[in-house]
Amino acid sequence: MPRFSVIVPVFKVQGFLRECLDSVLEQSFDDLEVIAVDDCSPDGCGAILDEYAARDPRVKAVHLPENVGLGRARNAGLPHATGDYVLFLDSDDRYTPGLLRAVADRLDATGDPDILVFDHVRTHWWGRAGRSDAADLLEQAGAGTFDIRRSPEYLRLFLVAWNKAYRRDFFLGHGFRYRPGLYEDAPVTYQSMVTAERIACLDRVGVEYRQRRQGAITRTPGRKHFDIFEQYEGLFAFLAERPGLDWARPLLFERALDHMLFAVARPERVLRGDRKEFYRHIRAFYRRHVPPGFTPPPDSRRAEIRLLALAPHHRAHLALGLWRRGSKATRRAASRLRDLVARHAKRSWYRVQLRRPLDPRLAVYSAGHSRAVNGDPRAIHAKAAELAPRVRGVWVVRPDALDRVPPGVECVTTGSWRYYRVMARATHWFNDCNWAGDLVKRPGSVHVQTHRGTPLKHMALDLLDRPGARHGTNVRGMLRRSDRWDVSLVANRHSEEVWQRAYPCHFASLRSGSPRNDVLVSGGAEHGTGRGAQLRERLGIDARETVVLYAPTLRDYRRGRHVWRVGLEALTASLGPGHRLLVRLHPSLARHPERALVLRDLHRRGALTDVTDEPHVEEVLLAADALVTDYSALMFDYAVLDRPIVIHADDWAAFRATRGAYFDITAEPPGHVTRSDEELAKAFTSGSWRDEESARLRAAFRERFCEYDDGRAAERVVRQVLLGEPPEAMTADGDGREDSDGREGGGGRTRQDGVVVRIPKAVDRSARLPQLR
Repeated sequence: MPRFSVIVPVFKVQGFLRECLDSVLEQSFDDLEVIAVDDCSPDGCGAILDEYAARDPRVKAVHLPENVGLGRARNAGLPHATGDYVLFLDSDDRYTPGLLRAVADRLDATGDPDILVFDHVRTHWWGRAGRSDAADLLEQAGAGTFDIRRSPEYLRLFLVAWNKAYRRDFFLGHGFRYRPGLYEDAPVTYQSMVTAERIACLDRVGVEYRQRRQGAITRTPGRKHFDIFEQYEGLFAFLAERPGLDWARPLLFERALDHMLFAVARPERVLRGDRKEFYRHIRAFYRRHVPPGFTPPPDSRRAEIRLLALAPHHRAHLALGLWRRGSKATRRAASRLRDLVARHAKRSWYRVQLRRPLDPRLAVYSAGHSRAVNGDPRAIHAKAAELAPRVRGVWVVRPDALDRVPPGVECVTTGSWRYYRVMARATHWFNDCNWAGDLVKRPGSVHVQTHRGTPLKHMALDLLDRPGARHGTNVRGMLRRSDRWDVSLVANRHSEEVWQRAYPCHFASLRSGSPRNDVLVSGGAEHGTGRGAQLRERLGIDARETVVLYAPTLRDYRRGRHVWRVGLEALTASLGPGHRLLVRLHPSLARHPERALVLRDLHRRGALTDVTDEPHVEEVLLAADALVTDYSALMFDYAVLDRPIVIHADDWAAFRATRGAYFDITAEPPGHVTRSDEELAKAFTSGSWRDEESARLRAAFRERFCEYDDGRAAERVVRQVLLGEPPEAMTADGDGREDSDGREGGGGRTRQDGVVVRIPKAVDRSARLPQLR
């Protein structure tokens, strides 16, 4: 029998779930079990739970046949718990290191009380955090135990399930169960606290309580917040059945009113049009349950609670409760109005165009912040010209990038009159970055985010705790623009999980593969033909030469100064005759002065070939026989070719500390890892760069990260997004990867490895993507 049973209800949190489970399983105190309850989650959560259960016997995955909600999912885990104590943890939160050891020690010291309460830190999505308001109470409790009758102030501890350890016999013996609906924590918390004979506190932050940017029901206004009344009716029914708890009625009555008044005063919970009705429910609750001789406590709610007995003054109560927040909201609204007026004056032409209907046969494309015509958008545009020729494709480019537009490709320049006309009318939008913030996302339009490869280093929201890496990056603005995404293309499950966490926005993930990599699948078998061979010929590379591509990435901790991580001349010398070194810098380094001083000079002397300015990286990858890189995302694309890769990680610790990484590339590499110029040279002189171990590592890497790259990614996107075809219109070469799960109007619905992805109808303005819980 373990000491702790940790019950984790799971629903639509695949971007956070691994971090949550790891925070429990990696605790220094390991006498525990985890009961993870899959509440019929439609994303990849169920598979993640099965993966953890298969490799760790302490994890039990419970899969519910239908979605029952957070409270009843917790209940479903209770019969499987065998520990002395039961703890609940929400699947988007996490334990702090050492928590369970500290809890175990305090339980031992206090003789196994009925309940132990610990603290939490509230972590907002933008990074600000702070301890709970009850931190002082936890500190004052000391190392002893108490009960609520003698210490009623402890009813003000945070009203949640996950900041407590319940003695299992106590919890089950009293039949505590979570009710369906919102605010389900309240009845169980209060029932258990007033019933417990011995309560202990631990003055320690135990949970990182994540305030998600989107998807949190407590910050989603609507009628669900009326559930609070049914929850508290259940609490008072519980008290009515237990005359011995009559002493607790005034305490819990005051706590219930405080909670209800808190909710009605928040526009992110109760809609303005519902506030009068909500207030009437509060007053009806007051009349039904007010204890004889009840006197409100002398705190900030005293005046509001007294007004509940006076029906004519409900407007005064609302004014009192809402004034503070209302004035702040008014100031924000005024600021937004001023901005709106300014934008209207500047772009009246755009506003006129927005009144015209969307053109279902118009699609816009952009890549590299509108600096080029390449990448995934280019591959989709080319396939659309073949499969959907009636859809007109227009590229958006900056005025200084017009010379990079291929002949015959229609384009508009940013900020021009034609630009605003096209952007107002286009139905389909494809981009590997974000569109400009002043563009309007119209109902019925479909925004497809292709991304720019598989992520290794931290992105977007995950940069908030990396101040050096996010310097100059407006994460708030980035996420506001990302809110417009409808579809996110992914090449593997790793990317799917990362994008959903790093960009907490409402979009559907389409397991399409990377369209720009289609050419790597179809053109990678033969070196002597195709676009790679054409590039080699244009660069004057003999067909018999072995081409090694070196592609370093940006160092955030070296801003303002570029430092070469590899001795290029030494590497060229170590390669020897019959080899050619190609160097391609990260786009942000392409115009760096160090490049002009070093790289171009070596290029002129014939020591290497600079391919940084080659417009299409796919051709460079096809031309190379091996890749040397540090932490560039190009490694994931190059792995499609199944050619040798060497990871040069001389500064991995510094890079990971400053930028952050989603996994340790030195522990799970696609080939051999070197950490010095000498080791890198030896890898090539010894031939180990292409030995059996290199092939073994590369195979494991490809299996994980090239999962959906089958050469038909662009076709998949065009058929399902532009043409609205269902997945059965494509046959995945008989491999059974995709199967039909029905049709909905003109949109597609794809079931891929158990995950349903809906592509909204472009011309149906009522079409919606699945809503986060």
